[in-house]
Amino acid sequence: MSLYAIGDLHLHFQSPLKARAQMKERVWKNHEEKFKKNCAALLRAEDTLVLAGDHSWGRDLEECGEDLRYIAELPGRKILLRGNHDMFWDANKTDRLNELFAGKLFFLQNNYCRYGDYALVGTKGHCFEGPFYVDGRGRILGWDEKAEDHAKKLIQRELQRLRCSFEAARADGFRRFIVFLHYPPTSILEEESGFTAMAEEYGAEQLIYAHSHGEARFHDSIQGEKNGVLYSLVSGDYRKWQPLKVLD
Repeated sequence: MSLYAIGDLHLHFQSPLKARAQMKERVWKNHEEKFKKNCAALLRAEDTLVLAGDHSWGRDLEECGEDLRYIAELPGRKILLRGNHDMFWDANKTDRLNELFAGKLFFLQNNYCRYGDYALVGTKGHCFEGPFYVDGRGRILGWDEKAEDHAKKLIQRELQRLRCSFEAARADGFRRFIVFLHYPPTSILEEESGFTAMAEEYGAEQLIYAHSHGEARFHDSIQGEKNGVLYSLVSGDYRKWQPLKVLD
């Protein structure tokens, strides 16, 4: 039994593709076939795969039906996290999704999922992504403070959701945690954040995140060990469609 993670499949079997990178960059060419092949070679029926958000470009459940079916047919147990492009997922109706897809997919938000003696906890997360004002050398001189204030409100909401996930698991006796976010835990302006602080507060062993695409974005946030927490980026293009093994 092993635990794997990857994010940002951005499937579009029933929806128009408008993302420039997916239309032009080589790593995205036939990525659905590459990923499916990698999963077939790597995952067994007893394994668990966490998909860290941005599953589909579909605008609603009907338009992303084929995308979710593709995910459900991958080997092992599948746990889904909400991404910023997952328009089919109403944040207030996660329980309904878990009812609709019972036995096929599990949607992780305001709840937790058991993996051995670990609780897998998570939420979409958020971080401030600009706009930034830069000089001719690309150095940040300032940023849109109004946009930053709005981002802080979203961050607080997501922190509350993550704490709900932690507390649900703790109430059931779990003391070992792995955290999953869609967004990076810190922005390019930060060395730490509310998400890193919460991971440390609950003694989480790992924090896995996605969302960062392209060479220019792969190192926007923490990677490696910091204050006892191991941070890993699992965006699909970064991983070249090979899921990361998180635990045996």
